[in-house]
Amino acid sequence: MENKLFYQDPYIKEFTAKVVTQGKDENGNDYIVLDQTVFYPTGGGQPHDVGTIEDINVLNVEEVEGEVRHYLETELDDVNSTVHGVIDWDRRFDHMQQHAGQHILSAAFEQLFGYKTVGFHLGNDILTIDLETETLLESETLRAQDLSNQIILENWPIETKWVTEAELVNYNLRKETKVKEDIRLVIIPNFDYNGCGGTHPKATGEVQAIKILDWERQKKKTRVQFVCGNRVIKQLGQKHKVLIELTKLLNAPEKDMQHAVIRLLENGRTTEKELEQALETLLHYEAKSLLGNSISKMEKKIVSDVFQNRKIQELQKLAQIIIAEDEEAIALFVSQNENRLQLVCARGSAANVRMKELIGNALTSINGKGGGSDAFAQGGGEALISAEQMQQHLLELIQY
Repeated sequence: MENKLFYQDPYIKEFTAKVVTQGKDENGNDYIVLDQTVFYPTGGGQPHDVGTIEDINVLNVEEVEGEVRHYLETELDDVNSTVHGVIDWDRRFDHMQQHAGQHILSAAFEQLFGYKTVGFHLGNDILTIDLETETLLESETLRAQDLSNQIILENWPIETKWVTEAELVNYNLRKETKVKEDIRLVIIPNFDYNGCGGTHPKATGEVQAIKILDWERQKKKTRVQFVCGNRVIKQLGQKHKVLIELTKLLNAPEKDMQHAVIRLLENGRTTEKELEQALETLLHYEAKSLLGNSISKMEKKIVSDVFQNRKIQELQKLAQIIIAEDEEAIALFVSQNENRLQLVCARGSAANVRMKELIGNALTSINGKGGGSDAFAQGGGEALISAEQMQQHLLELIQY
């Protein structure tokens, strides 16, 4: 562990080292191994550090077979010289805040309610923990959040200690350690004892704050979303910006925003309903007009028309109105929507043409698919012929 400088001091931002190995992995990615490093490799739920080595971007850091590989954007020119590395401190400190905050919040849930943390993910924007409970009350989240922020406010020390497996009996661990040697404990004395290989600040005060954002049931567990430290400020800024924009758009003060949005939604639903009613009325007028222009063929009363960019739902409704108005009517509608044709075929109760069979025969000429019943069928396919040609095809098919 001596070459992992981030364990000696997580606040080290830059360092010098010698190159031990330079190579390519199985995917052809360039990497180097150094005799010591400040770059933290992905592990224990914490993402890797980024930064530069000799001004070359470090894109990824992984521990593979006991060696820390630094994946570089390009190869080093001189692998025999001493190299200088600098980590992205903002990213490192963010991870330190988030990881320590997770320890605090997990310990709070377990101490207050006995809910163990069985999963953890540190994402780019939010963190999640999976609690071993199927239900979580809002009152419980508030109590856990309050206790966590009290621990932060009181600025308790955060200690790290390397112990042997035999020494673990001296500590009230929140969960069993997965490793059997090189065991590293992260300790908040008299509050939380946990095996962890991540980087953490020296005191809880540096976590700054914890805010729970949401939670949801995941199978037999509950996933809690939260943020810590500077991410709390970032979340507040983002949400405040959205809220300010909404106050301008809705012309309502911030405290009345909820009611303004509810009114807007209600007005939208009312308008949508009125539009549906207006469309229904227009479709009835259109149906009467089409019935007035119906044609008779082979003792069949046929209502047929061609449309452009008409929704198939409207055609279906129009056909339903027509066959309800006249039980002897047969409706044959075709709509061309860009490079596709949509067909709707329907018959009244007194007509005897099989619509499913009719539309099935018509669709073969346009590589189409459809379905329905003997009384009502619909489908669509490629516009290999014009809508007018398809209409004529349907009229010819209905005569046989």
